[in-house]
Amino acid sequence: MSQQELFLDSAPSGAKESRGRSRLGLIVTGVMGGSLVALYAVAAPFVAPALRKICLPFVPATTAQVENVLNVLRARSGSLVDIGSGDGRIVIAAAKHGFKASGFELNPWLVWYSRYKAWREGVHCSTSFHISDLWKVSFAQYSNVVIFGVPQMMDQLELKLARELPSTAKVVACRFPFPTWVPEETAGEGIDTVWVYDAETFKSQLQQRMTRKTMPEQEDTPDIHT
Repeated sequence: MSQQELFLDSAPSGAKESRGRSRLGLIVTGVMGGSLVALYAVAAPFVAPALRKICLPFVPATTAQVENVLNVLRARSGSLVDIGSGDGRIVIAAAKHGFKASGFELNPWLVWYSRYKAWREGVHCSTSFHISDLWKVSFAQYSNVVIFGVPQMMDQLELKLARELPSTAKVVACRFPFPTWVPEETAGEGIDTVWVYDAETFKSQLQQRMTRKTMPEQEDTPDIHT
């Protein structure tokens, strides 16, 4: 028997219990610390967007909302983008109806889940999902836009889309309409209502507004009679 073992055997039982409790405390602290780190890693992508000045909270689209979006776009084709795509259900449904569909979402967990769902549904070749802030993305390449926005952002989004989208584009707003645009069509009721806007119309409105702002005011000059 080594000297260390002899020392431990001769140590008072109270000292042995104290060392045991200390060792147990370190283990518990380590487990709790690891759990908190894991919890932060999972929760951070959900919390971080909410800390922004304007955020898109994740509220899954209802079946009726998805059907309304597809119904108002039934005669359309080409590229489609869902701004704040959440779990990807709008993008996946649009891809099944022939669109080349993309989604932009800040939450990486939702983006990865959307990619998995698209693969499972067999539409991964006609869909794409991106982790990105909508204010840092240009939507000029899309002919169909779907947005589940919040009232605080809709006026700013009006200007962004009016400047970027082609005149042939259509915009579908869900849950909340745009504040100044006049919809050409609506579908559904209550929270399932969707509003459809024509890009040629709202781009013309923006152009008229900008023209009025830059037009110099005419000065009133008195008539001079000789």
